[in-house]
This record gives sequence, structure tokens and C-alpha cells, in this order.
Amino acid sequence: MNEKIRQLLDQMSALEEDLRREVQAQEANALYQIKGKRIEFEAAIRQAHRQLKTSFFRWLVTNRPQNLITGPIIYSMIVPMVVLDLCVSFYQATCFPIYGITKVRRGDYIVFDRQQLAYLNFIEKFHCTYCAYGNGLIAFVSEIIGRTEEYFCPIKHARKMLGAHSRYARFLAYGAAEDYEAKLEQFRVRLGDPQPPRRP
Repeated sequence: MNEKIRQLLDQMSALEEDLRREVQAQEANALYQIKGKRIEFEAAIRQAHRQLKTSFFRWLVTNRPQNLITGPIIYSMIVPMVVLDLCVSFYQATCFPIYGITKVRRGDYIVFDRQQLAYLNFIEKFHCTYCAYGNGLIAFVSEIIGRTEEYFCPIKHARKMLGAHSRYARFLAYGAAEDYEAKLEQFRVRLGDPQPPRRP
């Protein structure tokens, strides 16, 4: 990778981080404050949220029938998700220390905070918790696999690929064989450095 591309990628990363911080600060100033694990709204907003809450029976009557019918299929996916979670967590716990790779912090990816929203009823909160786990798990697994790929094979594909993980842009160009082993070792050394969380 040439120096210009590396500088542009560094600038993009810095700008993305600045944007995330600014958006979060704007949202927090406008609606809520984060205090430890608690999220606190102003009293007037809390009251408005409670008034907007749909009762369970009203929700049940107004919900789309196809959502209720497909519910068992959606929630049965918890089994493969938990198996995936256990397997990947075991892999990271056993292999990352051996490779010298900094572990991925689960809490940076799997976040449960929507249950603190007073305008959601208990079924909606349950749905939100399930989705937060599923999407957070996929992001968590993607980061673990991305670090593994960076350790063993930090080479871009020849074909354009959709949905690449956050580390992929810095990988070596396809077919760039010169000093491959030395460059691979540089990737491996960097993986041992503590990494800031990459939140979407």
C-alpha cells in the first residue's frame, strides 16, 4: 500500500471517529445523559415516553399478523447464535493469547440499553434485546474473524467484495508479493497493540 493511500485511510478513520463522537454528543445533549450503565432522560421526556407507550393488548391487536406467525422462526435462531457465540468466544479466549492478538471486548459490540426506553412495552423491549444481541454478536464475530484474517492472510481479494470488515482496507494489494513475509510480521505485531473500540 502506498503512503498516500495509507494517509487517506488514516484521515478517514480519524474523521469517522470525530463524526461518531459529535453525533453521540449531540444526541446526548438533546435527549439523554449516560451515567455509567444508566441512561437518564429529562423528566418531561420520560413522561412523554410513558404516554406514548402502547399497551400489550393494543400492540397484539394492531401488530401485523405475519410478524406473529414468523415469530417462532425468528426466535428459534437463538440456538445457532448462542452456539456461534460460545464457539467464537472459546476460540478467542484460547487462541488470541497464543497469537499475541489483543482480545475483542464483547461490550463494545453487544449493547443492551433499549430496555431503558419507557415508550416500549415489554414485548417490544424483548424484541430489541434479541436484535441487539444478534446484530452485536455478528459485529463481535466479524471483528474476531477480521483480526484472525489480518494475522494469517492480510491480502485483499482480486474481486470487489461487499461487506468487508473494518480492517480490510489496510490489507495488502492482491498480488503484491514483494516483502510479503516482513509485511505479514508487521501486521502481527500491530495486532498485539491495544485497539480502540470501533463502533458503528
